[in-house]
Amino acid sequence: MNRRKFIGLSSTAALAAVQPRSAHSLPPASADQRPNFLFIIADDMMFRTINSINNPEVHTPNLDKLVHSGCHFTHCFHQGGWSGAVCVPSRTMLNTGLSTFRAHRSDSDNQAVATPVWGQTLREAGYDTYIAGKWHLDAVSLQRSFSEMGPVAPGYLPSTPDMYNRPAPGNNWSPTNQSLLGHWLKKGIWLNHRGDETIQHSSELYADAAIEHLTKAVPKKTNPFFMYIGFNAPHDPRQAPQEYLDMYPVEKIAVPPNFLPEHPFDQGEHKTRDELLAPFPRTEYDIRVHRREYYAIITHMDAQIGRILDALNASGKAKNTYVIVTADHGLAVGEHGLMGKQNQYECSMRMPFIMVGPTIKAGKRVDEMVYQHSMYATTCDLAGVEIPKHVEFPSLKPILHSDNPQPINDAMYGRLTDLQRSIRTKQHKLIFYPRLNRYQVFDLEKDPWEMHDLVDDSSYAGVKQDLIQKLKEKQKELGDPLDIDHPSKSTA
Repeated sequence: MNRRKFIGLSSTAALAAVQPRSAHSLPPASADQRPNFLFIIADDMMFRTINSINNPEVHTPNLDKLVHSGCHFTHCFHQGGWSGAVCVPSRTMLNTGLSTFRAHRSDSDNQAVATPVWGQTLREAGYDTYIAGKWHLDAVSLQRSFSEMGPVAPGYLPSTPDMYNRPAPGNNWSPTNQSLLGHWLKKGIWLNHRGDETIQHSSELYADAAIEHLTKAVPKKTNPFFMYIGFNAPHDPRQAPQEYLDMYPVEKIAVPPNFLPEHPFDQGEHKTRDELLAPFPRTEYDIRVHRREYYAIITHMDAQIGRILDALNASGKAKNTYVIVTADHGLAVGEHGLMGKQNQYECSMRMPFIMVGPTIKAGKRVDEMVYQHSMYATTCDLAGVEIPKHVEFPSLKPILHSDNPQPINDAMYGRLTDLQRSIRTKQHKLIFYPRLNRYQVFDLEKDPWEMHDLVDDSSYAGVKQDLIQKLKEKQKELGDPLDIDHPSKSTA
């Protein structure tokens, strides 16, 4: 089944799940020793959205508790992708462990089905595996990965056409109007309860399913578990109950310092779907409205995460469980004149990443640059499961257990189709636009909001050349076919 036609499975789909090729149960003693994993992934959640880390404007009390209880990574990235729907590439890399071009080939040739994916590997090692929420990969990999399923969601929950080009005169679309689809779901359809017309927010639906599994199924099991909870939030349409919107009066929302009415040039995704959510040119009021709704749905999701964590504690399994919270990528929401994630700026390339667990020191902070796609190797490493040879992103276990973690990446590579490339060191970033043959250079230590392009600053000429060379090295390493010296003569 093509993933772009895959619209979701309910809990009944678990009955038809494909059994893994070498599924077996662990001996009880071994099962008791292996840790559990509760993995929670948000959609479109930028790194500047957690109160206790970097944004006091956002209310995230439950995520804050996790930050204080475990380790948070301040510089977590995704490696870009082959689609404007960046969530597909990011989740493909996460679940296959393959770097961006190899994951792309796997996706294009339908080899993801043949590649042992994350949940499948843990399942074959004896883990009870469960999913609820967004998956967005192929259905065969889904069935191989999870022995049990709650409601499984499509990649996108569309609302009505007037969710676009707003705020604007005559457009009365409201994030609290439950008749406007999007995150407002008919519960009966998703749970196969005929006649149930109850409307429920997607985040609550997935949380309810996770809670039911933790309270009813998990306590009865002897094998360790791997739970994968994928929220569609805070992806647009950014809808939340009124009480959460009331927490964010429009007039009090801060406009990001790198706000622009429009991006200074067409970066190749200038007026695609994400960018049409707000009118052109952007106004400060427009951005306040959208950021208000963005923060509200994040806070609503945070409340659901709190409910799931309470259920984990009630299950009696919390002490031996690693809780992982992250997102597939970030989002601009008004930064640089942009609304979407189809860019190489920090707002889109970085996401939150928090881990709490039995061997992780409370209050730990890691500033080293890591890829979110290391989760496959990291969980295998923590569980004593052999990391499959095809997995390219390294385990973060050494960083988690070290008081003086050493860098594992000297530079972070990023891409978007054949439109953009980037390379980022701890201090500098270079972005290249092949179709324009145009570069940008930023000094991130002095300019973390990427407001001052230094490409024509002679004092940064050496930095630019070093970054170009570093980009070429990473291209060779990853198998990037784009010739940045002759972009018009190459394809990517």
